[in-house]
Amino acid sequence: MYHCEKDDFYLIPTAEVPLTNLYRDTILKKTDFPVKLTGYTPCFRREAGSYGSDVKGLNRLHQFDKIEIVTLELPERSYDTLMHMVSHVEKILVKLELPYRILRLCGGDMSFNSALTFDFETWSAAQGRWLEVSSVSNFETFQANRMKLRYREDDGKTRLAHTLNGSALALARIVATLLENHQTPDGIRIPAALQPYTGFQMIQMMK
Repeated sequence: MYHCEKDDFYLIPTAEVPLTNLYRDTILKKTDFPVKLTGYTPCFRREAGSYGSDVKGLNRLHQFDKIEIVTLELPERSYDTLMHMVSHVEKILVKLELPYRILRLCGGDMSFNSALTFDFETWSAAQGRWLEVSSVSNFETFQANRMKLRYREDDGKTRLAHTLNGSALALARIVATLLENHQTPDGIRIPAALQPYTGFQMIQMMK
């Protein structure tokens, strides 16, 4: 992440942490769950050591916009909620008419705070490889323990909640794969789901 030394501020790499910390040092009731949060934010990453043609252009940016989805959940329901969040991101990729795959990560590929992570990748026709565009994770009690997010059981005792988050989607790479995968002899076709927002169906080729 970027550190602004003069002011001792940090530019966030993802909206996940500020969203979950809205409930820092909080005790919720069981009836409060699930708590669903979303944020649309610019995100900043140093990407130290990333050089070369495979990370040029929209592949790897120091600043990009991202939609973040966060859920606070009861432990017994968190894995059902995780699969619901996975299906939510998948539906977006289906509506965008993009070739995609979903990877369940092994322990060595996950971040240290995650209990289970699914990565979403879309096909880059120009580069001939898959690009990660989303990641959905269940952190169980890892974040809740750090920020003291608890809930009160029926017996009056407090227990740690579970936190989950996902990105839906990393917009720069989605734009790149939209342009690459929807090319026709006449131009770039706009997916039907986006046409009400663009107001047109095709990006015409220059002749």
